[in-house]
Amino acid sequence: MNIVAYNLYNFLANKPEQRHNVITRNPKQRHDLNNQNLDRYKTIQQEIKQQIIARKLFDEITQWEQESIAKIKSAAEKAKIDWKRICGQPYQKADHLLKKLSNSLRNNRHYDICTSDVIKSDKRILDDGQNELLKLRELKIAKTDLSSIHLIKLENDDVTETLTNTSFLHNPIQFEKTTSENSVASKLMGSSTDIPLILQSQIDPYPSTLLITPSLKYQDVRKLFDYLRSLSPMQKYGPLSGDCDVETTQMERFLSQSFDFRNIPNEYIVHGVKSFRLGKPLRKLTPRDIIFFPNPTRKSFVMTVQEILGWQHSFKVYADQSVKGMNSDFLCKALQGLSESGEEASRMKFVVRISQCPILMEFDARLITRELKDQWPSRIKLVSVTGIDFAGRIHDVNDITTYVTNWKDVYEIDPKTGLPFVYNGRDFQRKRGASQAELHTDRLLKDLIRMARLRLYACDKEKVQIVVETGIGLGVFAGKSIGIDGIVRALSAKAIRTVLEQEGPNYEHIRGIVFALPIFDSDLRIGRREDVYQAFVDEFDRSKYNGCIPVLIADQDMHRLTVVIAHGGFNVSELNPADSHGVFGEYWQNRGPAVEEKLAITTLGLLVQHHLINPYVLDPKHYRFV
Repeated sequence: MNIVAYNLYNFLANKPEQRHNVITRNPKQRHDLNNQNLDRYKTIQQEIKQQIIARKLFDEITQWEQESIAKIKSAAEKAKIDWKRICGQPYQKADHLLKKLSNSLRNNRHYDICTSDVIKSDKRILDDGQNELLKLRELKIAKTDLSSIHLIKLENDDVTETLTNTSFLHNPIQFEKTTSENSVASKLMGSSTDIPLILQSQIDPYPSTLLITPSLKYQDVRKLFDYLRSLSPMQKYGPLSGDCDVETTQMERFLSQSFDFRNIPNEYIVHGVKSFRLGKPLRKLTPRDIIFFPNPTRKSFVMTVQEILGWQHSFKVYADQSVKGMNSDFLCKALQGLSESGEEASRMKFVVRISQCPILMEFDARLITRELKDQWPSRIKLVSVTGIDFAGRIHDVNDITTYVTNWKDVYEIDPKTGLPFVYNGRDFQRKRGASQAELHTDRLLKDLIRMARLRLYACDKEKVQIVVETGIGLGVFAGKSIGIDGIVRALSAKAIRTVLEQEGPNYEHIRGIVFALPIFDSDLRIGRREDVYQAFVDEFDRSKYNGCIPVLIADQDMHRLTVVIAHGGFNVSELNPADSHGVFGEYWQNRGPAVEEKLAITTLGLLVQHHLINPYVLDPKHYRFV
C-alpha cells in the first residue's frame, strides 16, 4: 500500500477520542470531516487500484514507441525499395545489353556482317554494360547522426512528459492508408476522408511532362495529373520484362479451373495460335456465381459471372467506313483471324475494338485485389487498335509497300511475286548492304492521323474521360532494322497532337490524355536520347502544344496509371495493341516477350474481347461505322 494511504488508514482507524483531540470536539464538525476523509480515502484508493495517470503516461510512451518504430520501418522499407530499384537496374540493364550484343554477334556471324559501324556499335554496347556496373561503385549508404535524436522522457521535478519527434527519420516519402476505393477520389478532390496507400514524394520519382492550358476548366484533372506524377516508379525489369511463362500458366490454370478451358489438339486460329474451347461457357453458369482470379484467396480479384457478361455486352467495334471493303461481313471474318495478307490486313488498321475490361495485375505481375463492392473495374475501357507495322512480316506486306518508297532496294525480292521474299513462312529479309529505307511521310502521317482520330472518337462516344495511350508498336514495329524508327515515332506523336488540337473542342467526354511511355533503353544518337518518351516530349513540349485537352507524358506503367485513375472515379481507357489478324491477345499462349501477350494475361481481355469466348465480338449489331 502507498505510504500516504497507509498513514491515512491508520489515522482513520484511530480511536474517536484520540482523533477528537487532534481535530475538534464539535460532533457535527467531526462527522463532516470524517465523511470528507472517507471520500478522499475512496478516491485515492481508486487511483491506486486503477493507476489512471500512470497508465495514461505508459500508453503515451507506448504510442510514441509504436509511432517511432513505424517511422523507422517506413524509412527502412523506403531504403530497401530504393536498394532494389537502384541496385537491380544496373545488373538488369547490363544483362539486357549483353543479350542485345549476343544477338548482334550471332547475326554478324550468320549474315557475315562485320563492318566498322557494326564493330563500333557492339563496342558501345559493351561500354554501356560496363558503365552500368560502374554505377554500383558510386553507391553508398547515407546515415544520419543519431546523436541528434530527441528521445521521449519523463521530467521528475514536475512529473510532466516530453514527447518529441525523431527528426532524423524525416524523409520526403509519406505512407498513407486507405479503407475503400473512394479514398483516391477523396484525395483528388481534397476531402478529409481516408487517403490511398501510395507513396507520395516531394520530388518527381520518375520523368514526366505536364502540358496544361491556363484556362483549364477541369481542376480535378489537374489534381489527378499531379497525383499520377507522385506514384512510385515502374519496375521495368520485373517478372514481365522478358518471357511470361509463369503468368501464362497462371492464366491457363485460372481459365481451366473456372471455365474448363482446353486447347483443341492440332487446331489453330491462325498459324502458331492454338485454338481452344470452354467446357463451361459463361452463359451456362449461374449469374450470381463468384469467380476468383487467379484462385480463391484473400488477395484475389473477385467478380461475378453477371459482371463478366455485362463487360462482354459492352463490346463495340468502331470502323472507318471510308476504307474500301469495310463492312460487317469483313469484320466478322477478320475478328476470327481469317483476314488475308495484304489489303485485308491493311483494312484492319482502321478498326477499333473497345469494351469495359478490368486490369488484373500491374506490369510487375503484382495481383490487384478487388472486392465485389468495388466499382472501379467497370470504369476501365480496353481499346484494342492495330497500327502500322514495319517489322517486315508477310501479313502486313502492304505497310511496307505503301509507306516505304524504296522497299525494292531494301528487301530481297521474290522473282515470282515481285514482293519481298518470305523466309520461315513469315519474315522478310533485308538485303546485305542495303540502303536505309525512305518513307512516304505525307501518306504515313495522314493515315496515322486517321487512326488516332478514330480511336479518340470511339473513346469519346463510349464516355471515356481520361485516355491512357502508350507507345506500343513504336519499338521494333517502328522499323528500327531499316533505319526509320525515329521518323515513325515523331510522326506518331505529331498525328495524335494534330487530332487533339483539331478535335479537342468537339469532345463531349474526354477531359485529359496520359501517354504512358516507359524509358527502357538509353539509345543515344547524335548526342541525344532516342525513344518514344523523348519523341512525344519533343512534339508536345518543345513544339508548344496548344490544345484544350491537358496532356501528361509519363515514364510509367500504364496499368498502374489506369487503375489509379479508375479508383479516382474517372472513366478511363487503356490502349491495348491488337494484331492485324483481328484476334485479341493472339499469341497469348506462346509465353514470349511480346507486349500484346503480356496485356492479354494481365487483363480480363481474353474473357471480354476474344471471339471464342464473347459472342458479341462477331455480332454485327455491335459494329459502328464512322
